[in-house]
This record gives sequence, structure tokens and C-alpha cells, in this order.
Amino acid sequence: MSKRILVVGGTSGVGLATARRLAAAGNTVHVASRDTTKLTDAPELEAHQADGNDAAAVARLAAGLAPLDTLVVTLSGAEGAGAFAELDLASLRRAFEGKFWPTLTVLQAVLPHLAERASITLVGAISAHAAMPGTAGIGSLNAAVESLVRPLAVELAPRRINAVSPGLVDTPWWNGLAEPDRTAWFASAAKVLPVGRVSTADEIADAVVLAATNPSMTGSILHIDGGARFAHF
Repeated sequence: MSKRILVVGGTSGVGLATARRLAAAGNTVHVASRDTTKLTDAPELEAHQADGNDAAAVARLAAGLAPLDTLVVTLSGAEGAGAFAELDLASLRRAFEGKFWPTLTVLQAVLPHLAERASITLVGAISAHAAMPGTAGIGSLNAAVESLVRPLAVELAPRRINAVSPGLVDTPWWNGLAEPDRTAWFASAAKVLPVGRVSTADEIADAVVLAATNPSMTGSILHIDGGARFAHF
């Protein structure tokens, strides 16, 4: 049976790959983002402009789509990393404003418009679990996102909520690096990752779809990290 799905932050990377997979399965997939121009080559998706920090706008959108069977939140930020002694706390605050607070805002705004047995899937990052130098700040951000899962699995039941915790993924998140630096970093990381390679957005999207669609999964965090938790960078 076709589902009504809302993906927030689904215009690139893991979010876009997830939206396309869900649409290919015959679902009606709506994507909300501040910038929908990136979706001009994705006619199978319904694009909506909305800022995750704007509760009223998100609630209006969700109300117009209700009842929603599936909510996927794939917000991300590019700040908050760096050695702790020199960590720019203003940058880390901006990172929380870009990912954690809008995640909470979206969840609260959409909740009244979810079907009784709807699913919610969040995307964190393996920095919440790994012991990688330079990730204390961004790791705390992703830990905050993922910490929502277990209590809400009980509080929101019979709705389901899960999270996917990706490792190093080749997505536009890395576009801030010059191409030679990005290539070199991926090559060096691949040497220490147990799987010997950097993940793709499609591979992470497979896990997001599993969490969103498996009716027996709730309160779970899927680590799709290529073994990054066990590597020494």
C-alpha cells in the first residue's frame, strides 16, 4: 500500500537518496527544505519550501499532507568539528541551531499530523559513538539527536521512531574541501576503515528505508559506519 511520506532536508546526500528510494517503492514522497531548487531533476518527488526552525510553516505543511505515514528528518550542519582546546563554541552553537533544534521543532510540529502507527526516522552520525579526536563538539550534537530515540519510542507508541548513525559518507557535506584534499582524506580514511572504503549516500539510504518501513523496529539506532567506531584515525 502506498504511504504518504515527508522527508525534511531531502534535497541532497542521504536525504535525497532516501526520498528517491521511497518514491521508487510506489510511495507519495514530499520533500521539505529551505532550498528546493536542487530538486529540479527529481520529478518523482513533491517539493515544498520550509525552514525546519519555523514551527508554524512546518505544521501548516504537515497539516496539508495529513495523515502522514512516515517522517524522515535528515538535517545536517557543517560546523562544530575541531580540537576541543580551540573549539569555537559559537560555531558549535550554530551547529545545534542547524540540526538539533530544527529536529525538535519538526518533530513537535509534525506529530499531530502523523497517522496512528506512523514511523519517524532521524539521522545522526557515528561521531556520537566513536572516539575520534576533533569530534567532541559535533559528536555531542549528534548524540543529542540520537538520544531522542529511546524515550520517544515509548512515549509516542504505537508510532515508531529510530535513527541511523552514518560514518564517513561521500556526500555534498564535504564540498567545503577542495577536491584534491577531499580525495586525499577519503583515501586515507579508507585505509583505516575495516570495510576499506568510504560509504555512499545510497548505502546509508538503504538503512534509513529499513528503519522507516520495518514494522517491528523501534527505539533502534543503526550504525552504518564501515566500522569507524573501531578505527583509529
